[in-house]
Amino acid sequence: MTEHKYAGFWIRVWAAIIDSILIAAITVPLLFAIYGDEYLDNDSFVQGGWDVVISYLLPAVVVIIFWVYRSATPGKMIAKLAIVDANTGEHPTTGQFIGRYLGYYVSMIPLFLGILWVGFDKRKQGWHDKLAGTVVIRTNRYVDEPSEEFDIET
Repeated sequence: MTEHKYAGFWIRVWAAIIDSILIAAITVPLLFAIYGDEYLDNDSFVQGGWDVVISYLLPAVVVIIFWVYRSATPGKMIAKLAIVDANTGEHPTTGQFIGRYLGYYVSMIPLFLGILWVGFDKRKQGWHDKLAGTVVIRTNRYVDEPSEEFDIET
């Protein structure tokens, strides 16, 4: 069994930046196609129903699908990171992934403290990881189910 290290704060930040750029490359043109230049001129937090679908629901569905089928988003795959169950090292359940995604909101509400927690936690878990029972590990390759190589550090 190969021992893996937990993925730290900065590598996860870079993966998140890559993912954000990719999501924006899809959502921004769609929003401009629907709302036109008015999209940027409007002071409203939400422009309408399509804004909710494209800005919030579509990214959530896409991210969770990547997690379910690849254990990582494209940014995490480029950085050679994978999300695994914190206790077993196996592929998390779909419920864990959905909980992890919702946990991002909990992690961000108090001044992003739950996200910053990754930098201080011994297992490099943010609050979203703790809530979902997951950890993010470094891998040598792109993985679907890294359980064969994962040695849980306790």
